[in-house]
Amino acid sequence: MSDFELEIKKLVIDTLNLEDITPEEIDSEERLFVDGLGLDSIDALELGVAIQKTYGIKISAKNDDLKDHFSSIRNLANFITAERKEMGA
Repeated sequence: MSDFELEIKKLVIDTLNLEDITPEEIDSEERLFVDGLGLDSIDALELGVAIQKTYGIKISAKNDDLKDHFSSIRNLANFITAERKEMGA
């Protein structure tokens, strides 16, 4: 697990108040929504806002790949990294 994936796991836990789980218990490839971690659409909105504030990126609902980007911790890490590079951060 990369340090950045661990950081995102902590952000997910803190943002969504997931008190019964530790970052180490979340598999980076595990699905975040429905099956897997069991997050829902409200969680997705909260997480999206937290990611935008924390990493200074814009997340557009018009992005056709958004569902894939938010499907796992690893995909989120790759998405955020790519967006930050694109912004020159």
